[in-house]
Amino acid sequence: MSGYLTGVLVVLAFNVIAAYAVYLPLAAGQLNLGIAGFMAIGAYASAFLTNEYMWPMWAAIPLGAGLAGLVGLLIGVPVLRTHGIYLAMATFALGQVISAVFLNLEVVGGAAGYPVTDYAGPYVVYAAAAGVVVLMLLVSRTRFALCLTAVKSDATVADLLGVSVRGMKVAAFALGAAVAGFGGGLYAHHYNFVEAQHFNVLLSVFTVLYVLFGGTQTVWGPLVGAAFFTLVPELLRASDQWRYALFAVFIILFMAVRPQGLVTSSLFRLFRRKAEAA
Repeated sequence: MSGYLTGVLVVLAFNVIAAYAVYLPLAAGQLNLGIAGFMAIGAYASAFLTNEYMWPMWAAIPLGAGLAGLVGLLIGVPVLRTHGIYLAMATFALGQVISAVFLNLEVVGGAAGYPVTDYAGPYVVYAAAAGVVVLMLLVSRTRFALCLTAVKSDATVADLLGVSVRGMKVAAFALGAAVAGFGGGLYAHHYNFVEAQHFNVLLSVFTVLYVLFGGTQTVWGPLVGAAFFTLVPELLRASDQWRYALFAVFIILFMAVRPQGLVTSSLFRLFRRKAEAA
């Protein structure tokens, strides 16, 4: 496999992990624009453990993910009292605050960045992304996923049916933060360097676009959206400076025609009926 293809697939793997981190809160009707901040927590925490305490990478990355999930749990309780645009603004500010903290934290390099000793190869990244996809598929078949759908569809009815609306929202927010932290830790150990400037608001916004374009109605939407946003610009590379303009025009036209996203429940059911008939 060429170095170029390896690099593209690694970026795709990281985008898939980040997309599912955004998808979990969106499944409960929450727009999290601070996902990059939770990725930064996982990246810096796992890098600090491997650098300063000689932890093995396979232990440091999950612990960094757990720390990101814990922060998401603690912050999600007050933040999720807001709704709609106010929730988006609150999570946006949260991501900026987390990034600013690491940018000024000298113990992890501050603005100069933080080198990481252990290295996670491309195949480790591929396997981790595949593991996240499998985990999301398993979660989608549980009662937890059904409750998230109920909360998103009608929180009042879900509450009357005995579903803890607030508990489901906080759980989805924290679980998404943990997945983001896992991706951040993996990123740090693959590129062997962490800088707070990478975990900015554009990273969060692009990741949300992956999910919205792919669709939030099924668990396959984030995977398809991340793959599209990663691979199509590379396929348009022959058009040189026009590729991003062409790509942007296509996205605008597509979302105007199909605002529910690329992969929907009805489309998924149609493919399933055809497969059963075949």
